Parts: sequence; C-alpha cells; structure tokens
Amino acid sequence: MNTRTTYSILGDFLALIAGAILPFAFAPFSWFFLAIIAPAMLFVIWQNVTPARCFWRGWLFGVGFFGVGVSWVYVSFSDFSDMPMISAILLTVAFVAFLALYPAILGWFVARFFPDIHYGKYLLLLPSLWVLFEWIRSWLLTGFPWLSLGYSQIETPLRGFAPIFGIYGVSIAVAFTAGLLAYMVRANQWKMEETLLAILLFTGVWGGGWILTQQIWYKSSDSPFSVALIQGNIPQEFKWNQAYQLETIERYLKLTQQHRSADVVIWPETAITTFYHFQFTQKILDILMQERALYQTDFLLGMPYVDEQGLYYNSVLSLSDAPNFYHKNHLVPFGEYIPLMNWFDKWLDFLKLPMSSFSAGDFYQENLTAAGQMIGVSICYEAAFGERIRTALPEASVLVNVSNDAWFGNSIAPHQHLEIAQMRALEMGRYLLRATNTGISAIIAPSGQVIARSPQFEVYALTGEVQPLQGVTPYVRLGELPLLLLTMAMLLLGMAIYGQTRRDLI
Repeated sequence: MNTRTTYSILGDFLALIAGAILPFAFAPFSWFFLAIIAPAMLFVIWQNVTPARCFWRGWLFGVGFFGVGVSWVYVSFSDFSDMPMISAILLTVAFVAFLALYPAILGWFVARFFPDIHYGKYLLLLPSLWVLFEWIRSWLLTGFPWLSLGYSQIETPLRGFAPIFGIYGVSIAVAFTAGLLAYMVRANQWKMEETLLAILLFTGVWGGGWILTQQIWYKSSDSPFSVALIQGNIPQEFKWNQAYQLETIERYLKLTQQHRSADVVIWPETAITTFYHFQFTQKILDILMQERALYQTDFLLGMPYVDEQGLYYNSVLSLSDAPNFYHKNHLVPFGEYIPLMNWFDKWLDFLKLPMSSFSAGDFYQENLTAAGQMIGVSICYEAAFGERIRTALPEASVLVNVSNDAWFGNSIAPHQHLEIAQMRALEMGRYLLRATNTGISAIIAPSGQVIARSPQFEVYALTGEVQPLQGVTPYVRLGELPLLLLTMAMLLLGMAIYGQTRRDLI
C-alpha cells in the first residue's frame, strides 16, 4: 500500500470519526464545541480530493453522525413492534444511509465546482451550503430537521441569532466558525495579520450573538398562572392495552386531584387512549368537568378524535370556558400515517411495523384557551418545525407541547427532543410547557432555559408558575425569509469572490 492510498484511507476514517463525535455536541452531552470541530474536520479532508472521494467522505461523515445521533429509531422498531431484529436493523441502517446522502451530495458539489483553497469557499460557500442542505432536509419527504447544528448552541452566545433567523441562523453561525477554523488550517494562514483577522471575525460573530441575547422581544401580558404537567409514566407496551386503560386513567385522575390548586392541568399526548365520543372517555370528561366546576381548573388533554367522515386525529382537547380541539398537523410518516399507501403496504406487512392511520389537521388552526390565555399547542414531533409552531403567534401568550417519548426508551432521543423544544421557546419568545408520558416534562422560559424539569420514568407532576407574554420576534414576524435571503446572499457573494480570484489566476 503506497503513501497516497494510506492517506486516502486515513481521510475516510477521519470523516467517519468526525461524524460520530458530532452528536455529542447535542443533549444530553452538550459539548457544544464539537459542533465546530467536527464540520471543520470534514471541510479540511474534503480539500484536494476528487468529487467522488468527497461524496464518499461526506457519506461516511453522515453515517457516523446519524448512526450515533438517531440510533434511537432502532428502539421503536425493535422494542415496540413485531418486527424481527434483522428487519429492525436493516430499516435503521437504510434510514441512516439515506440521511447520510445530504453531506455526501454537499461534498461532491463543493469539490466539483469549488475545488480550490479560498477564503470565499470556507467563509461563505461552505457555511451557506451546509445550512441550505439542513433547510432542505427539514422539508424534503415531509422533513427530518433533527440534529441541525444550531440546536447544540442553546447555552452559548450564538443562541442570540435564533429569535431573528430561527434555528438555521444559529446553524449558519456555527458553520461559519467551522469554516473559519478549517480555512486557517488548510491555508496555513497563521501569520500575524491573518490570525488577527480570524480573531476579529470570530469575535464579530460570537460577540454579535451575545449582544443579541441581551435583546428582549417580549413583555408581560397578564398575571402569572399556575400549571401542573401530569407525567403518567405508562410503559409503551401497556399504553394501548385495553386491560390497563382503567388503571391508567385512575393514575392520571389521582395525580390531577392532588394539584387542584393549579389553574391549568395538562395531560400528555394520547393520555386518554379512547376516542372522544366513546362512553368511557365521556365518563372521564364528566369527572374532570366536575373538578373544573369546584376548583376552577382548566384542562388540556391528549386523546384521539374521530370526525363525522371517519377521519382519525391525534388531538388535544381544552376543557375551559371555550372548549375546543387542536388536531396534529405534521404527522410522523410510517408512524402516524403511511405515505404512498398502495406502494408501501406490502413492505409494511413484511416488516411488521405497527401503523396508525391518523389524518393531518389544518396547518392553521385556532389556538386553544386555558386560564383565560390563548395557548399555542403542538404535539410531539411538531416541536421540531419552527414554521409550524409560529402559526400560533402572535396571539398565543403561552406554548404547550404534549408528547409521548416512551417510543424511544432510555435513549438520547428525549433529551434531544427537549433541546429542540428549548429552541422553539427561544425563537418564539414565549414560555413553553412540555408535558410527556415518561419524561422529560419541562417548563421552558422564553430565553430557552429550562426552569423546571421532571425525572424520567417516574410518575410525576411538574408544577410551576408561567408568565403570559406578548410581543413578536423577527422570526415570528417573517419566518425563514430572512434566513433564506442571508443564505443566498452569502452563496452569491462567495461564488462571485471565488470566481473573480480564479479569473485573476488564469
């Protein structure tokens, strides 16, 4: 084996390692600096190799990144279905292999069209393209925005960009920092002038982020109200078993009655597993309505709902002065509904996946009310989509997300999910109440800070006070438009600078 082959294999190995360490930048580890180091490593080893090799290294990076970062999907496949272990493994591998195509295609594109070592490439093109691919991943084939770089910075100064540009604005600041580091390494630019310029650019981005953290985009709109988030801790294997329905409801009712002083009590996603119109469900609601009449407590309750057309919804019901439903809009493909049913049904029978057949609620829905407040509700996976959450604003004074992370067992998924919810609170400038079945339930401040949280896998009622807020962040007002304009401006400027330099060399 010659030296060139050895270096090539070493570069491939480093790509895999760089991807594998990147998930440790996110919760529950939160080693945020790895979100800079890992992409910087990839940017460095993408240089001076063929587009095909860049594709391969990008794919290896993605395999390491998603293979570690979303390994929890295997838990839901293997532990909560009749799927054989080999099928669960194959499906997880296929999922990871597909997601790994995003950095692979990015690597090929950059090597094909921008092969030279150039500051425009590292400071403008790579960061903007990285974030563009993250954004595409958030909606293509219904979207999977998990593990965007920005989530890793919820405790750093870069979080200041979130209320303006959203999560991808934070990602672009991380990718810029990684590109700056990679350029300094690749170009070997460690002379005094170049080093001072790099420090200035770093300080500008991180200092700018810190300055933005001092900006308050919201103000109080009413008096605080008290909440109780009920965590039933029902194991997933028992949750939908009719033999355990009465025991489950008795547990929720007992916990609720211990917190009658709360202005709002929230039960998690599908805490009630029978449809709204069922007699069993109506008996539960009668009990709660009596509680409400005696103690002036409003309720938000997760349950399934079926309409007159026979369509099923994953829903939240408000028992308040204005009772109403929120129906989940962004469903989980192959979990809550089956896309391209005619094509996939035979494969699903073969894999023995547990399927639901929920329908999607409208994208724009009326906010629910509780404790005299307008409540912006989301269900589980919807917390990963800022554009979905912002539809409740600016009318909503508080946000609520109900979830059931029991699907993922004792994995890193619930911690990542909580971190995602923190980012939504920061983007929207609202308190966010997260009520879950097995944890992690939490009360999150509009700064993104968790001010109270529950232990996992315990029967628990998380209580606290919440301040209703009003005001509009730039992200709520304009959505992802500023981010897309910034990304395109960086991309066009980078292409212009890069192209001009190449023409000067010819």
